Amino acid sequence: MSGFYKNKRVFITGHTGFKGAWLAAALLDTGAQIKGYALAPNTEPSLYNLLGLARKMESVIADIRDGERLAKEIASFRPDIILHLAAQPLVRLSYAEPVLTYSTNVMGTLNVFEAARRTADVRAVVNITSDKCYENRETSQPYKETDPMGGFDPYSSSKGMSELLTASYRNCYFNPKDYGRAHQVGLASCRAGNVIGGGDYALDRIAPDCARAISQNKEIVLRNPKATRPWQHVLEPLFGYLLVAQKLYGGPQAAQGWNFGPEPEDIRTVEDLAKKFTAVWGRGNYILQPDAKLHEAKLLHLDITKAKTQLGWRPVYDFDKAVAATAQWYKNFYAGEDICQFTLAQIGEYKKVYSKAIPI
Repeated sequence: MSGFYKNKRVFITGHTGFKGAWLAAALLDTGAQIKGYALAPNTEPSLYNLLGLARKMESVIADIRDGERLAKEIASFRPDIILHLAAQPLVRLSYAEPVLTYSTNVMGTLNVFEAARRTADVRAVVNITSDKCYENRETSQPYKETDPMGGFDPYSSSKGMSELLTASYRNCYFNPKDYGRAHQVGLASCRAGNVIGGGDYALDRIAPDCARAISQNKEIVLRNPKATRPWQHVLEPLFGYLLVAQKLYGGPQAAQGWNFGPEPEDIRTVEDLAKKFTAVWGRGNYILQPDAKLHEAKLLHLDITKAKTQLGWRPVYDFDKAVAATAQWYKNFYAGEDICQFTLAQIGEYKKVYSKAIPI
């Protein structure tokens, strides 16, 4: 994979966010040429600033809803690959800001697709949505790529809409049947479960909530302690996205929807995560305070059979390793360690494990 991405021109939306910053750092490590487009980081601290990414890559601070500006930046960069991560990513915020959520997650995605359609150099477009895009029936059955889109809350339904938009553009403008004749673009969407990892400082997320509470000698408050989630380290789906983009660059076979998540035995509760996090840190307590004011899914996980059988991808960190890597990152950060070097070291460690498990 490193050999493939060397000198490739990769345009990332949402590069100032948690997942986007990890993705940019991983791609810089391969020798790719990167341009990012996103709003300024909305947390302090932010992984984007901690890693000094503004000095290491071309970065445009602008709104994904500004279609004219976005198209201009993509056209001037002439990317080979577009990875679309920019989003309003929080369920609870979507209740308070539904217009922001839909305009960013749906119309922002439309702007990306339109810009890609008008840029001749683009070969691969990957739209990153969410496991919450599915119509969640709160059953133990994992969701397959063929299951219907849906979403109870504004965030989840906006991601379902983004998936439908992706399917429409793939049918109308980037149809695999017309590849090499009418166009040369492969368009895919990727859905991942709940990602954890160092450098996430968003509100209402369990890992940063744990880290903040422990560092301030406060109790961790668990809203939905028995809710199960497909926890995975952030690098797991990111390497899945990169693999899909690599496949798309070579042809339209991967122009589909893809699930990336943990193995079934690693789908654990919020309380399980808090227990493991505090154990790795060496201190910390939590209290159970169920909050029923706003609807949040209690049971949700993905079927990753398709990615395993057709892409050759699979998760290489189990639940314990994913939580341990996350907790250690925050512990080092609050201890004043060189967190930039530690982040790069975690990327290097993951690549070693990944390359042994998934040779490309």
